[in-house]
Amino acid sequence: MKVLIIGSGGREHTMAWKLKTDEPSLKLFIAPGNAGTASLGENVPIAVSKIEELTRWAEKHRPDMTFVGPEVPLCAGVVDAFEKLGLAIFGPNAKAAQLEGSKVFTKGILQKYNLPTAKGQSFTDANAAHLYSQSLGYPQVIKADGLAAGKGVLIAQTPREAAMAIHQVMVEKAFGSAGAKVLLEEFLVGREASIHVVTDGDTYRYFPVSQDHKRIGDGDTGANTGGMGAYAPAPLVDEAMLETISKTILDPLFIAFKQEGIDFRGILYAGLMLTAQGPKVLEFNVRFGDPETQVLLPLLETPLLEVARAVTEKRLAKLDLKFRKVSAVSVVMAAANYPGEPRLGDAIKGLDLVPDEMGRLVVFQAGTKKQGREIVTSGGRVLTVTAWDESLERARELAYHGVSKIQFAGAQFRYDIAAKLTAV
Repeated sequence: MKVLIIGSGGREHTMAWKLKTDEPSLKLFIAPGNAGTASLGENVPIAVSKIEELTRWAEKHRPDMTFVGPEVPLCAGVVDAFEKLGLAIFGPNAKAAQLEGSKVFTKGILQKYNLPTAKGQSFTDANAAHLYSQSLGYPQVIKADGLAAGKGVLIAQTPREAAMAIHQVMVEKAFGSAGAKVLLEEFLVGREASIHVVTDGDTYRYFPVSQDHKRIGDGDTGANTGGMGAYAPAPLVDEAMLETISKTILDPLFIAFKQEGIDFRGILYAGLMLTAQGPKVLEFNVRFGDPETQVLLPLLETPLLEVARAVTEKRLAKLDLKFRKVSAVSVVMAAANYPGEPRLGDAIKGLDLVPDEMGRLVVFQAGTKKQGREIVTSGGRVLTVTAWDESLERARELAYHGVSKIQFAGAQFRYDIAAKLTAV
C-alpha cells in the first residue's frame, strides 16, 4: 500500500505519524516533506505548488491514496489533476477550494444564502474601500481576498489604522496578488472556535472542537501568526452549541453547495465567532488547520486511511468515526524573528531528549531540514510539541516538559497555551 502526502509542515508530519501508527507497513512518500517526515517515509523533492510535477510523479508511481495538507495545491487544482488520472485523493477540488482561496467568494456564498456572518463588503478600488471603511465603525477588519499564509487579516482600531491597512494591502501589495481585492468587515466580539468536519459531500462528521492561539505573545499579544499552539477538546462548544452550528451554519451551507454545484469532499474547517447573537462565520479553510491537526489526529481512533477512503468513495455515513477520551495540547516553537522574516539555519538540539511518555508525547517537525549530521531550522514555525492525557492539565505539563528539552538559537514559544482552562 502506497500513500503520498503533499506538504512539508507540522500538519503533514502529523499525518505521516498517524498513518504509520495505524498501519506500520504503509509505504509513505511525502512531497517535499521535512527532516521529521524523512524518518517515516521517503521525502520527494517536489514543491507543493508544482502541480504538473506532482501529477507526473503520481502517474508514474500510482499511490493508492494521496493526502493534501496545505491550501495552495488544493486551490491550484491538484485534486482535479489526480482524479483525471483515476487516482484517489483526499481533499476538495478547485471549485470547492475557492472557499479558502477567495474570501470574497466565500462572503458571497454566506450573504447569498443568509448564513450568519459579519456585515461586510468587498472592493477592488482602494478609494471606494476607504469610503466604506469610514461608515463601518471601529474596530474593523481588513482581509486580503486571496491566500496569504494565514497573515492576510488586519484589525484596525482607528480610522488612521484602517486607512494604513487598506493602503498596505491594496497599494503597497504587502500580500502580493492576494490583496488585489479586499474584504472589509465589522469586528465581531466573542470567543473563537475552530470547527473541523470531514465530509463526502453528502454527510459530514465533527472532529473534536479545538482552539488555536494566533498571536505570537502570551495573553494573545503581539503580531498575528499561523498559530502558536492549540488544544482539544475545547469546552467552549458543548453539544447544544454544536446543534446550533449544524442548524444555522453547516446544514444550510451544504444545501448551498448543492445549489452552486459544489462537490465538497475532504476537511472543512470553519473559523467561528461565538457572539451574543449566536455563532457567526469568520472564515472557512478547506483542509486541516495547523497546529490544530497536531491535537486532532492524536485523538482520532479510527484509522486515517479508512476515513479518506470513506470520503473518496462517498460512504462516510457508514463509517463509525471514533475518538479517544483524552485531551491534547500542542506548543509551537518558532524561529527567531517570526512572524517576520525568520532566521534560518540554526541547529536544533535536544530532539532525542524528549521523552516518549508511553506514547503520549511527540515532536512534530515543520520548518526543519537535515544539514550534515544536524537538523536545522528552515522555516518560521519550526516544530510542535504535542502531548495528550486524560487530564488537560497533565497534557499541558507533558507538552511543556517536551519543550524544555529542545533548544535552538532565538527560539520563541508561548507559555500560556491552554493555561486559562487549566487554571480554573
